[in-house]
Amino acid sequence: QVQLVESGGGLVEPGGSLKLSCAASGFRFSNYPMTWVRQAPGKELEWVSGISNGGGSEGYSDSVKGRFTISRDNAKNMLYLRMNSLKPEDSAVYYCAKPSTTDVALTGRKLTLEFRGQGTRVTISS
Repeated sequence: QVQLVESGGGLVEPGGSLKLSCAASGFRFSNYPMTWVRQAPGKELEWVSGISNGGGSEGYSDSVKGRFTISRDNAKNMLYLRMNSLKPEDSAVYYCAKPSTTDVALTGRKLTLEFRGQGTRVTISS
């Protein structure tokens, strides 16, 4: 069955860095765009970044543009999110997800997810 397993979250001081990973299985990973979304306590699910199936196109929310980098390794069925210059407002549970379309992956418009993982918690605090 489809599985997405995130890892790499933790507690980091403001200005620090983290790299999240997502291991995908149960579907042909290389055929599909992927996305990272996050949810902070008491807030709605927020699109963070997305990448096309081949990795040639990427999209970022304005809140993370220039600080986060999404990437994928289709040979290993892995999705990554490198996060630099972290801020307290980046604190959330981060989910790896399969979006319904490439447009959703790259823009976050009309966010519709077919499935997502269990999430990994990121806390930015001094």
